[in-house]
Amino acid sequence: MTKKISMVLLTLICISVTYSCTKLDEKVLDESSVAGLSIKQQAEGIIAPVYAKLEDVFLHTNYFALQEISTDEAILPFRGGTDWGDNGIYLQLHQHANISSDVNVRNTWNNILIGLSRSVTAINALASNPDPSAKLFLAEARGMRAYYSMLTLDLYGLVFVKEDVSETSKILRGEAAIAYIKSELLAIEPLVDNTTGPGRITKGTVWGLLARLHLNAAVYRDVYAPTFTFKNEDMDAVIDYCNRIISSGQYNLATDYFSLFNDNNHTNKELIFAVDQRADLNGHNRLAYFSISGDQFPLPAYTGANGTDGPAITSDFYRTWVNAYAPVDPAAADPRFFKQNLPSAAGCVDAASFNINRGILRGQQYGLIRRNGVFLRCPDGKMQVDKLFYDTRSRPTLEVNFTENVDYTVAGSNYNTGYRVSKYEFSKTSVSGRNFGEHDIIILRLADIYLMRAEAKLRKGDATALADVNLVRAARTASTPAAPLTSISLDLLFRERGFELYWEMVRRTDMIRFGKYEGSWTEKSNTDVRKRIFPIPQTAIDGASNLPGYLIQNPGY
Repeated sequence: MTKKISMVLLTLICISVTYSCTKLDEKVLDESSVAGLSIKQQAEGIIAPVYAKLEDVFLHTNYFALQEISTDEAILPFRGGTDWGDNGIYLQLHQHANISSDVNVRNTWNNILIGLSRSVTAINALASNPDPSAKLFLAEARGMRAYYSMLTLDLYGLVFVKEDVSETSKILRGEAAIAYIKSELLAIEPLVDNTTGPGRITKGTVWGLLARLHLNAAVYRDVYAPTFTFKNEDMDAVIDYCNRIISSGQYNLATDYFSLFNDNNHTNKELIFAVDQRADLNGHNRLAYFSISGDQFPLPAYTGANGTDGPAITSDFYRTWVNAYAPVDPAAADPRFFKQNLPSAAGCVDAASFNINRGILRGQQYGLIRRNGVFLRCPDGKMQVDKLFYDTRSRPTLEVNFTENVDYTVAGSNYNTGYRVSKYEFSKTSVSGRNFGEHDIIILRLADIYLMRAEAKLRKGDATALADVNLVRAARTASTPAAPLTSISLDLLFRERGFELYWEMVRRTDMIRFGKYEGSWTEKSNTDVRKRIFPIPQTAIDGASNLPGYLIQNPGY
């Protein structure tokens, strides 16, 4: 048994960091080091890499790009004519003109499939481990296999099924794929618990994933359908699983909306399932720095920690906020839109209390001023805060003044165009400022559960859906919460999901389910329903060429 486990772990030798997941430590292991480990340590070493791959899946240019930049929420132009060109892949992604050689589509596929393979490897290895913990880890490995399968079904329209890494996977689509994922999650439901935290598969995770699966089942059965048929039994299942989570007493809605995305959010009681990125887990700050300016520096301790001038929100998405609250500014009407931490004028701020603004950033930005590699200080030693210019882009006369307009024209793709999103917090305890972070990346949280239940009720004609939506709106009492809605419809619920869950990598899935994905928005007019799922990477098809007819490209690519 020792030899078998050591050979399994040798395939994971590229992972050289300690991955702690509620005391699950992953280390580089070889034949000799495994031989000296207890059976419990071996079990921990087997399950840890299964979770570890999530960080790569959720990289800003992988899953985030596919789920957000392909939608009306996010757009990434060719910044200033020099940055984020990347052979046009972000332009193609936004315009639904993807090609099978797209590196982000390929990398997302590869990372999910590696996670799936690790899950199968762990299932095989843990089955023969006699330590009492192995039974729980085995259930979690099956749960992760189901989750990775949900990702391939949602993104690429298929699921791979195998019980041993040496087998050729069976490919499932449609109803068969749904049934397989459902059966896997139901099989582990009695075996997992609710005490291991959001970084691992728990009962809450299983219920949440089952609710999400049933909510999207109409899409997964026939992804190219002109309209989707939402079966009552699926909606009943969504309501049932959401009820279980809500009544479990394990989770609470956060009173401070942006606390959900702080670098210490691992203990936030609203989180159900997340990518565990605490400091010793080799996390990253990419979702924190991807959108903001290259001249915004969120950490006084790090002069190299700044933004990338990546994606902005589209004017279309911004206008949904404006239209919802007019004539009141959305920043004053809804605490989810914006949280001001910095003065909007020149001044001095103590380094210990320095925080950049959060939420949707508009207009002239203020922040730390870097000169000759150091931040300027006021005479009293505090950090100098002033109007920002694009010094890092060698454009010192261009203000960091975010505009509503952003598109693919020369003017619309300048560094300062488009309102930005600062949702996840830069890590205050990072060892590098920019490359490491502690915040958990949220996959499931309680507000989404309430909104899924509301949607299932609404699709069944149940008027109590409004109460679920208003409960979420009223929960953010750290500041004045958004006023309750007086009515609810599918369009209003779609809008509400955008307000609550923007930048959380659910937008594409939501748009498809609500029949919005073939719509038109800034720089996008493609109405081809075949673009609802992404192309299978050409490298994968080429790799399976020795099995004729095994892996066939999705229609439209």
